[in-house]
Amino acid sequence: MSVDFGQIRRTEHLPARIAVQIASDIHDGRLKPGDKLPTEHFLARSLGVSRSVVREAIAQLRNEGLVETRQGVGAFVTERQSRQIRIGEDELFERDSFRDLFQLRIPLEIEAAGLAAVHHTADDLARLDAALDQMTGAEKWTEQGIVADLAFHRAVAEATGNDYFAMFIGFIAERISLAINAARAKAVLEEIVNITIEEHVVVRDAIASRDPKAARAAMRRHLLGAAARIDLTLETD
Repeated sequence: MSVDFGQIRRTEHLPARIAVQIASDIHDGRLKPGDKLPTEHFLARSLGVSRSVVREAIAQLRNEGLVETRQGVGAFVTERQSRQIRIGEDELFERDSFRDLFQLRIPLEIEAAGLAAVHHTADDLARLDAALDQMTGAEKWTEQGIVADLAFHRAVAEATGNDYFAMFIGFIAERISLAINAARAKAVLEEIVNITIEEHVVVRDAIASRDPKAARAAMRRHLLGAAARIDLTLETD
């Protein structure tokens, strides 16, 4: 299966589109450093989406360093000098750039799975299970299944206990979500969703068993399988 990168643009999922819209307001100066973003409730109502979609969009902006969140207060636009990661959206519609980003994802997420197996807490495992529940529920055929997929990978990163894993993996996962949409659009949906769920369950079980070797191996199989499903050829040992 070969992915049409024009298709990726057309199927970019809602959280990414909303994040791009808010990022444009920030870059163009309509939202300035220190400004508070509207509440999740307000954004969800005004954009006609669920609060979980808004939450994913804000997570992407946070991973890009465009906003910071303060618990119980809200999300605020960061100062320019604190914005550390930025990859232009148009770059990822080029196959070589997209492949390079996916290649970077592999060692990061494999090591994250191993560290998560060692360091995870009960709360971390609960977040993995919550994401899996959503992935396997009635909404698994919809865009919410993609949201849950991304939430699972962020939960793995957070379970490492290393904030930098969460920052970089969260950022990359949001970009890779464009390909998840494209793969779903071109594949037999039932087949690709069921395979993806099975791979995530194996990762979760290895982490829960506190087996870092098995967790790394399971994550590696999942990521190489995901690459194959969008016809990406990667350099691996």
